[in-house]
Amino acid sequence: SSLVAPRLAAGLFGRKTGEGWYRYQDNKRIDPDHVSPEHINHSTEAAYGTVWVDPTADQATEIAELVAKAGAVLTDDSENCDLLVVQPWGKDISQVCAERELDASLTVAVDPLPGLDVHRCLMISPVTKNKCRDNALSIFSHDGIAVTVINDSPGFVLQRVLAAIVNIASNIAQRGIASVVDIEDSVKLGLGYPNGPLAWGDKIGGDNVLKILNNIFELSGDPRYRPSFWLRRRVQLGLSLKVEEASRVEKAKF
Repeated sequence: SSLVAPRLAAGLFGRKTGEGWYRYQDNKRIDPDHVSPEHINHSTEAAYGTVWVDPTADQATEIAELVAKAGAVLTDDSENCDLLVVQPWGKDISQVCAERELDASLTVAVDPLPGLDVHRCLMISPVTKNKCRDNALSIFSHDGIAVTVINDSPGFVLQRVLAAIVNIASNIAQRGIASVVDIEDSVKLGLGYPNGPLAWGDKIGGDNVLKILNNIFELSGDPRYRPSFWLRRRVQLGLSLKVEEASRVEKAKF
């Protein structure tokens, strides 16, 4: 197409060209310089106090190791600590704290979706103390990985956006508007993305996508996050989201 041809000619097919967590320069990924705010203290254990990491978190082990390397003291006591770290799918901190009976003023959430080695997104509650926010930012940025801090928001940002895209693609497939191959190719060729939406769903994990959508829909009632039956059924059966219908009834016969 007239849109794809210039990208192919410029060697941009499948390449990210905008600004975001990183950018491309001379066909190489360039990470932006990340400088922690001057008021953040990277020095001693005493500055951090004790940190409790939710043992049910998907990346609990990795987070605990990261916290320990930053110089903080890990604890198993969630009722007597200086910082609480949780990792929700499709929820905000307020909901997690209410369900788990955690002190919201000490709680910070970490998005599990980007991967801790790529980018770290922290979420704070309406009452998270500045000291807890700053200590969390210091801990999670001590090794040079860029960190973003956002206010309380169900599904962070990345979870919410990607899950909605996967859900739209699943609805298109469910309604027979386009085949899986056409859905995937149209996004890869038309937008120059390395993966189509259903392939992204598989990379995230269909169960995680469904969890995000269910939790946001339950919390907000927004129909955009009502999970597609295509998505739900494939998760229930342990299938890839790219699995086509084995046989499709186009018109009911009686």
